[in-house]
Amino acid sequence: MLQIFQLYVFILAGFVGFIVIQRVPPLLHTPLMSATNAISGISLVGAIVAAGGRYGKLSTILGMIAVICAATNVVAGFLITDRMLAMFKGQQKGGAAPAPGQGVK
Repeated sequence: MLQIFQLYVFILAGFVGFIVIQRVPPLLHTPLMSATNAISGISLVGAIVAAGGRYGKLSTILGMIAVICAATNVVAGFLITDRMLAMFKGQQKGGAAPAPGQGVK
């Protein structure tokens, strides 16, 4: 019975997470990516502990899979965040607009 409840909570959390992420405005995606990179780093540490904890063969195998997935997520997240920030920097290079009240004379 407990496993069914845990599966229910996991599926419900997946749906809620999907809905929350889907409704984030594009302007907030870069800060959100930075926050999820930090969370992925925490899960990477937990995966390393699970893989190296000598709890059994299955735990070690699942821990290694989790380490690979979490490390891929962290690296890809930082690459995507860097690319998004570079897109914002490219907009500033074209020429600055005049400050408010500083129109062309």
